[in-house]
Amino acid sequence: MDVDLGFDKERLGGFIKRVQDDPAAGKTEWTATTHWQHGFKSEAKIRSHRVRMDEPTELGGSDTAPNMVEVVLGAYGCCLTTGFIANAGLLGIDLEHVDISLAGDLDLQAFFGLKPPHQVSPGYTEVRATIRLTAPSASEEQLRNLYTSVVATSPVGAIIERPVKVVTELEAT
Repeated sequence: MDVDLGFDKERLGGFIKRVQDDPAAGKTEWTATTHWQHGFKSEAKIRSHRVRMDEPTELGGSDTAPNMVEVVLGAYGCCLTTGFIANAGLLGIDLEHVDISLAGDLDLQAFFGLKPPHQVSPGYTEVRATIRLTAPSASEEQLRNLYTSVVATSPVGAIIERPVKVVTELEAT
């Protein structure tokens, strides 16, 4: 069954075919730059988009935008959503709704310098996602298979779940 979930299936299918034919085409680099504005307010520039971030007032910020760890949760939820829509569209599953609630546990002791990071992780210790899919014409098996595939192949999920080499350098002026 052909369904229209609002994305360019032909373009996506073409890119998938290109990566299938030339696996090197699937090796991509994504970039962002950030700029401090004032207080805890900062902004990330990603392609032609700007994403503002700030800390909540209880952490000394002015709460004008989500903070960075909240953006990570949002990025994971949106990545899963993209995976559900892309895969459902290509498989002919007519999704009507995708709603995802996320939560993560974070101990701020390392971030505040109260304990060393080898004793308390400064990052999430657990991230939980509850996924609600509405697709009346799909079987439970179709939705279970879709769920299993999307969760296993989420790039943001993999970034959170698996060790990633992080390289930083200082350019002081």
